[in-house]
Amino acid sequence: MVKKRVAKLFMASTLVAGILAGCSGAKDSSGESNSIKIGVNLELSGGVASYGESLEKGINLAVDEINKKGGVEGKKIDLVKVDNKSDAAEATNGAIKLTSQDKVTAIIGAATSGDTVAQAQIANDTKTVLLTPSGTSPNVTVGESGKVNEFVFRTSFIDPFQGTVAANFASKELKVKKAAIFADSASDYAKGLAASFKKTFEAAGGNIVSEEAYVAKDTDFRATLTRIKAENPEFIFIPGYYEEVGLIIKQARELGITVPFMGADGWDSPKLVELAGADALNNTYITNHYSSEDPDKTIQKFVTTYKEKNGGESPNAFNALGYDTVYLLADAIKHAGGTDSSKIKDALAKTKNLSLVTGIITIDKDHNPIKSATVLEYKDGKQVFNTKVNP
Repeated sequence: MVKKRVAKLFMASTLVAGILAGCSGAKDSSGESNSIKIGVNLELSGGVASYGESLEKGINLAVDEINKKGGVEGKKIDLVKVDNKSDAAEATNGAIKLTSQDKVTAIIGAATSGDTVAQAQIANDTKTVLLTPSGTSPNVTVGESGKVNEFVFRTSFIDPFQGTVAANFASKELKVKKAAIFADSASDYAKGLAASFKKTFEAAGGNIVSEEAYVAKDTDFRATLTRIKAENPEFIFIPGYYEEVGLIIKQARELGITVPFMGADGWDSPKLVELAGADALNNTYITNHYSSEDPDKTIQKFVTTYKEKNGGESPNAFNALGYDTVYLLADAIKHAGGTDSSKIKDALAKTKNLSLVTGIITIDKDHNPIKSATVLEYKDGKQVFNTKVNP
């Protein structure tokens, strides 16, 4: 996910103050810390708070489980949380605080790619592992120069994979020949997905009959939807976030557009149903990281445990990604034999065939996980498992 916004590193004074005020965890009789401090830098308020809140629930569940079993290498995990308010500059400030003042071993977050990229330089400069659960843009782990960000990793698959899965689903499963693309013109997330969808769809013999754009925070999409409708597409791809997508779907159905819509993990929020309406979402699909209805035993065990801890609430993909991120990091700390950041970084890079809720993960040379994707369908406001696609 991904709203790429340029963060200004104007926190030099805060950095110095943080260093002077640096704090350490509780220590045992030998003088060594008996806990592992993990920073959590998430969107807990602001425009995409739904993502951050969901990730936080998954993170909390995993930490509770691990700590009840004795922790990692005999040490309990201690979470230090900051709210980046869905803002890249705040994400930068949070990373500075976590690394300089709180002295964390690693940082989990952010939810979106833009808010993760805003922390990348700090992670690399301070040699602190930064692990995003759901930042899907390629530039999270590989900078614009083409160089891999040494200390930055992710738990989610990347946008080009999602776009390819969506295009193949449209052409092979839905037998679509004519498609339209309606994307956020200012979002790297949307642009990346749109590009990979178009490339794959056209390679399969499909025709993109309309390409339109909107801007985040728009609320009236009727004029653009009317233009799209005039081109008679059989399918419309909307790689966006739930805030705009919900309104787009609602207004499209009101205009009599009945064709299938499809998007990606940016749709995945309970608020989407509130905005669009359950009926309007029928005949729509998304690519996502997992489905709570997948019969896989690992997934069903997680679903049962999560529901017990959260009043019967069914876990969404962000809950699962938050949960998996903790276990991915814990596995690396275990293999590193402690909290040395460079050793944890090396252990993450060597991760191979690690079984998690959202798939069996192997980290590639660009610090991205090789894993499967799931296609979900909305039926009467609920996500229904459709199929699983392997890489």
